[in-house]
Amino acid sequence: MTVIRLVIVDDDPLVRAGLALMLGGAGDVEIVGEAADGAEVEDLVDRVRPDVVLMDIRMPGVDGLTATERLRARERAPQVVVLTTFHADEQVLRALRAGAAGFVLKDTPPAEILAAVRRVAAGDPVLSPAVTRQLMEHAAGSTLDSRRSGARSRMAALNEREREVAVEVGRGSSNAEIAAGLFMSVATVKTHVSRILAKLGLNNRVQIALLAYDAGLLERDGH
Repeated sequence: MTVIRLVIVDDDPLVRAGLALMLGGAGDVEIVGEAADGAEVEDLVDRVRPDVVLMDIRMPGVDGLTATERLRARERAPQVVVLTTFHADEQVLRALRAGAAGFVLKDTPPAEILAAVRRVAAGDPVLSPAVTRQLMEHAAGSTLDSRRSGARSRMAALNEREREVAVEVGRGSSNAEIAAGLFMSVATVKTHVSRILAKLGLNNRVQIALLAYDAGLLERDGH
């Protein structure tokens, strides 16, 4: 059995203790470190080499957003799941753009938080298409226009097939669903997704979805 090495970052010691108690009881999760401030995260990660960091966004020193941006800019960075009290929040969206693999609410049932950690450790995002759309709509408006030209310029690096795959990722389709819809094998879809990530300098499927949205590719198809 593969054990997931987990770091918990939250300024509230009771929250940290509760999460450690809930998650550390799972046979496949090991709590390898805790931090009370984003400023402690990089050194802690260097010492304990976690697979996943459960990161609170709002902390009085270095916030979780800044800590996430710093972590995900590093080579061999751990996956990050953001902890928040809000469904739709500009800071959550910024964390996702920085490379966080998803977010969970602090009042989420323990079993769901554990499932999120497991999914992220396996390389899967923890955002449903509905939640992704909610976040996108929350950030839409004046800021979208300023992002659109840049997003379209980046998407121009993709060939036609890669753009089709990127749109399907933006819709929240799984690899199997993309394969069926675009008449290709699942292995080919995985190859396309890997190439999209490499060409665009992205970390995960959530970032592909956000960029496709920014470029207006989802709007054209009524999504």
